Amino acid sequence: METFDIIISIFLGIGLATAVGFRVFLPLLILSLAGFYDVIPLNESWQWVGSLTAVITMGVATLVEIFGYYIPWFDNLLDTIALPLATLAGTAVMVATVTDLSPAVTWTLAIIAGGGTAAAIKGNTSAARLTSSTTTGGLANPVLTTVETGTSIVMAVAAIFIPIIAFVLVLFLFFIIFRFYKKLRKKRLPRT
Repeated sequence: METFDIIISIFLGIGLATAVGFRVFLPLLILSLAGFYDVIPLNESWQWVGSLTAVITMGVATLVEIFGYYIPWFDNLLDTIALPLATLAGTAVMVATVTDLSPAVTWTLAIIAGGGTAAAIKGNTSAARLTSSTTTGGLANPVLTTVETGTSIVMAVAAIFIPIIAFVLVLFLFFIIFRFYKKLRKKRLPRT
């Protein structure tokens, strides 16, 4: 495999891992559909992701997850379960999409870039939902849920069809998160 193809597969995996940070099963469904229709190549040992059984299973899981996030306070419970699941799913999408690398390199990339990216995004979305629940009594959570679901769709589709743009979007998201925490830290530091 050419170096460019390897880089594109890494961008694809990172883009999908980011999408997993917003919704765990939606990007897996999109990956499964892309594999089913041969839009993208899947790692040899992950061909099952593109099976009809996987598409149906991911479809049902996606519907349950999305509708579950619209139930007040249940959405916060889902977030506690979703953080470790997002980390695992982020690792899995990275392994599934990175092809023609040694297993050691693939798994290292998957754990750090895939799982780490998904966990960072999910941690921030969970914190935003908790803040929304406490400040608005959960009234703003459906809006937050819709934004997260939409972002997950955009990131997953971009990762599949235009992985370079998806990677740029990931960098942009991390820049926004970095700026937010930098401002938050300045507000918390006592003035001397």
